[in-house]
Amino acid sequence: MTDVADHSEWILAVDEYCPAPGQFVGLLPPYTDGDTPEAMAQKCTRAIGGPIGATAEDDMVNIISLGSWGGYVTFHFDHSIANIEGLRDFYIAGNAFEGSSEPGIVMVMKDENRNGLPDDTWYELSGSADVDSVGKVRYQYEVTYIANTMDDIPWTDNQGQTGIVPRNPFHEDNEYFPLWVASPLTLSGTRLPDNVYLASKRPKTYAMRALRYGYADNLANTDTEGCSFDIGWAVDTQRQPVSLDFIDFVRVYTGTLQVVSAAVGESSTELQGARDLHLAESIAAIGRATGVVGTGNDQLKMKDCRDLQGRSVTDSHRGIGIVRLSNGQTRKIIFK
Repeated sequence: MTDVADHSEWILAVDEYCPAPGQFVGLLPPYTDGDTPEAMAQKCTRAIGGPIGATAEDDMVNIISLGSWGGYVTFHFDHSIANIEGLRDFYIAGNAFEGSSEPGIVMVMKDENRNGLPDDTWYELSGSADVDSVGKVRYQYEVTYIANTMDDIPWTDNQGQTGIVPRNPFHEDNEYFPLWVASPLTLSGTRLPDNVYLASKRPKTYAMRALRYGYADNLANTDTEGCSFDIGWAVDTQRQPVSLDFIDFVRVYTGTLQVVSAAVGESSTELQGARDLHLAESIAAIGRATGVVGTGNDQLKMKDCRDLQGRSVTDSHRGIGIVRLSNGQTRKIIFK
């Protein structure tokens, strides 16, 4: 937990912002000549940190774009998010609506070495494509993008395929390659099946089909459950389940590599923010795990915990507990 009196359910800060090439790169958020990766991460924090939809600082638009496949953002809260059994644990807002789903794959990390940096092991949250599209999802996929000033951005993958992120007539004035990132840019992860389909022949229009669950910017923000994620979905690189009691960092990256149409351009996941779905439970779980109640100068150790019948209880106790603190005081605490 950070040293604050009141913890927040919203994103505290963006740690990394590395979009793949795309039509909104350098626009959401805006790039200024000379911006560093750190400066762009700070702009992302101003755009998607804090309450979703609140007015951003410096007139920043409340949305960021991750570009084509593999482009990602990493962020954290002011506390660890607990994995509460039977509940989805955090919510991510995008800008999806019916017929416009640009699914982003979600990953989580626990700060095992406790250095406050996203440098431990990432685990992907398994979504519906793993069971609905068996044989069509490409795991351990890799794409390399090459900068190509004010032109289509070429890419090659680790399966011998090539393609481009094409420029379109609606976004002609910005560079599509992220100028604060070195070229060539190689990204790796899981590639979801294309979800573009012909929605109408006359006029000829295309749409993007939503997946059932497990992806950011896939369903409308009003679908709270559909935009929410369970830490219990975490899997390792062999797609085996992983048990995590807490997570400290979240990463989202664009999951599809496709061009919708000449006018629409590439699929690119967008984010508007995220929140812990059970802040009180997360803070209580941290207290049980660390024996600390409060933060900063108010930190106190739990010396003993008993139920209402006076019996000693363990950290797994649920309900009302009477806690004796290191300063000799006692408190009645509800453990959820």
